[in-house]
Amino acid sequence: MERLETFKNKYPDRDYTITIVNPEYTSVCPMTGLPDYGTFTVNYVPDKKCLELKALKYYFLEFRDKGIFYEAVTNQILDDLVEACQPRSMEVVGAFTARGGITSTIKAVYKRA
Repeated sequence: MERLETFKNKYPDRDYTITIVNPEYTSVCPMTGLPDYGTFTVNYVPDKKCLELKALKYYFLEFRDKGIFYEAVTNQILDDLVEACQPRSMEVVGAFTARGGITSTIKAVYKRA
C-alpha cells in the first residue's frame, strides 16, 4: 500500500470539515475482471493530523488493477484513512457508475468514541 502521508493540523482546537473528492476512481470487478469506475468522497473532522492530497492520490491509484467489491474497498479506504490521520470523525462515500443499469453507493462512517 502506498504510504499515506499527513501534516500537522494548525487548528486542532476547532471542529471543521475537510471534503476530498476523487472523481476518477478505478478498480476491477473480482467476478468478471471488467473495470469499475466511481467517485469517492471523503468528509472528515481532523484532530491533530490532516491527509496530504498527493499521497492520497497515489493511494487511490493502487486500486486500479485490484479485484475488489464496492463494499470492501469503501470500508478498506475508511480503515486506512482513519489509521493514517486519526480524525475525530470520517465518512467515506463510494458512488459507482452504472453496471447493467444499476448503480451502487456505499457509505462507511467512523466516529471516535
